[in-house]
Amino acid sequence: MPRFESDSDARRLGEALAGLRREAGLSQAEAGERVGMTSQGWGLYESGKRPGLFRPDVQRRLTTAIGSSAEELALQLSVPPAASETSASGMENTGRAYPGPPTGGTRRLQLSNDDLSPWAASGVVLEYEPGRWPRRDQGCVIEMADGEVRVRLYDSADAEALTVRGVRGGEERIARADTRQVSAVVARMDV
Repeated sequence: MPRFESDSDARRLGEALAGLRREAGLSQAEAGERVGMTSQGWGLYESGKRPGLFRPDVQRRLTTAIGSSAEELALQLSVPPAASETSASGMENTGRAYPGPPTGGTRRLQLSNDDLSPWAASGVVLEYEPGRWPRRDQGCVIEMADGEVRVRLYDSADAEALTVRGVRGGEERIARADTRQVSAVVARMDV
């Protein structure tokens, strides 16, 4: 008798958690560290072998650690992984740009142009959380090494660069070496 609804349900939920972790750009060790467990402990949740992943409090604890939510975990169950996320051998090849857990607290920034229209127009106030990595199609505030601040829609990242959209919908690659911090936009407020 399985401990969960079924072994396949537990595996699917674990795979959804793994997908959110990869979107956040975290390794199992980094995610586990954020909740006080080893990479092996985190891996047991992702493989569906650790009891408790169906419990709402456990889902909340694990998803919060990777900058996500239990609702996003449920949505992830219906999203198949992108072919580009794995190599031919099935091994993940992603990295993480900025060390450390989210710092907590939020900051605000008022837009002074229409570069992100219709997503956000001039005058809109964005609330962002320093240290929280954005998801695909989520707004992000990029603090450049030279002090410039850019607001874009996050698309993806690799070891060398971030890929973002903005400035009338155009795609832009920004070298990681040119950035100081990337933060997820958590709210938009019309003034």
